[in-house]
Amino acid sequence: MKPHEIRELSDEEIRKRIQELKENLANLKFQAAIGGQVQNPVQVRYIRKDIARMKTILRIRELQAKQPSKSIEESKQ
Repeated sequence: MKPHEIRELSDEEIRKRIQELKENLANLKFQAAIGGQVQNPVQVRYIRKDIARMKTILRIRELQAKQPSKSIEESKQ
């Protein structure tokens, strides 16, 4: 998923998507561990990166919400 696509999602949708990706990642790792043939081994890396992107965007939103917003008068000075 591209970062601009993730930014369009709500926080709840991102959290839900992270959970789905974690389950998918666990299944892929399990298949590899029991000696099964993983269709696309590079997919594990892509899933991990997508999870990291989503967590990063959630963290940025969290920090922006905590940051006190400047009033218009303060920003003009």
